[in-house]
Amino acid sequence: MSGAPAAGSHWKVRLGVPLGYFILRLLGMTWRIRFRNDEGLRRLVAEGKPWVFTLWHGQLLPVAWSHRDRGIVVLVSEHRDGEIITRVLERLGCGTVRGSTTRGGGRALIGLIRELSAGHAIAVTPDGPQGPAMHFQPGAIVAAQRAGAPVIALALHADRAWRLNSWDSFMIPKPFARLTVAYSAPTFVGDGGARDAAAEAPRFEALMRETQELARG
Repeated sequence: MSGAPAAGSHWKVRLGVPLGYFILRLLGMTWRIRFRNDEGLRRLVAEGKPWVFTLWHGQLLPVAWSHRDRGIVVLVSEHRDGEIITRVLERLGCGTVRGSTTRGGGRALIGLIRELSAGHAIAVTPDGPQGPAMHFQPGAIVAAQRAGAPVIALALHADRAWRLNSWDSFMIPKPFARLTVAYSAPTFVGDGGARDAAAEAPRFEALMRETQELARG
C-alpha cells in the first residue's frame, strides 16, 4: 500500500511526541536565555511584517524552545521522524509546512511563500534535512525573494551542551545552560528570478557565520 504508516511508526509517534515534549520542557525551563541584536526583529514584529528565519539544523531544538508561542511556521521534512518533530513543534505553538526545498521542493516552496504572503514568519534550516552541515541551500532565500520578505539569520550558542553523533552534531543544551540567541539585521534578497536568488546563497551563508560569532561573543 502506498503511504500508510507502519504500525511501528504509529507507536513511535504516540510515544515519542509526549516524551520528547516533556523532556524538552523539563530542560528548557532550566535554561537561561538572552537575546542579542534583536532591534530589527522587534521592528518587523511591531510593523506586523513577515520574515524568514534561517538557522542551522543542529540548533533546532533550543531555537524551537526559545521561540515558542510566537506562531512561527517551521519547514519540517517528510522524513519518518518529521511527524514527531511536527507534533512537538505544534505543542510549542509553531505552525509547520511539510517537505523539503531540495527534494520535491516545489510544494514546500509554495507552502512557504503562501505563509509569508499571509503575514506569517517562517523558519527554515538551509542545511536540512540531511546536510551537508552548515552549507546554505537556497530554498529559504528563493521563498523570501518571491514573497518580498527579509531574511534574518538566527544563531544560538550554549555554554554547556551535549552533541549527538549525527550529521548536524545536533545540540542539546545541558540543564541550567546559558543560551545566547543572536540575530542578523533583516536582509533582503536581490531582485531577479530563482537563479539570481540561489546565486546569493554564499552571501547568506557568510551572514550565518557572522551571526554565530555574535552569539558566541
